[in-house]
Amino acid sequence: MYDKVLELLQEEYPEIDFTGSDELVDDGILDSLTLTGIIAALSMEFDIEIPYDEIIEENFNSVAAMAEMVERLQA
Repeated sequence: MYDKVLELLQEEYPEIDFTGSDELVDDGILDSLTLTGIIAALSMEFDIEIPYDEIIEENFNSVAAMAEMVERLQA
């Protein structure tokens, strides 16, 4: 799942280095507008609904965290 999420993110946002930080939100690499786009992309690509209570920094600080969230929501 990690590779699929990373590939999607790199296609959508080629200007962002998603592998260079495990604190993408905390380091200010991802802003609120980018996060909104990522949520939409993940929802459409993996046919999931990301509930409001899952939209927290911990779930978006790294590609690994996003992949884990997608797996959890697909179950």
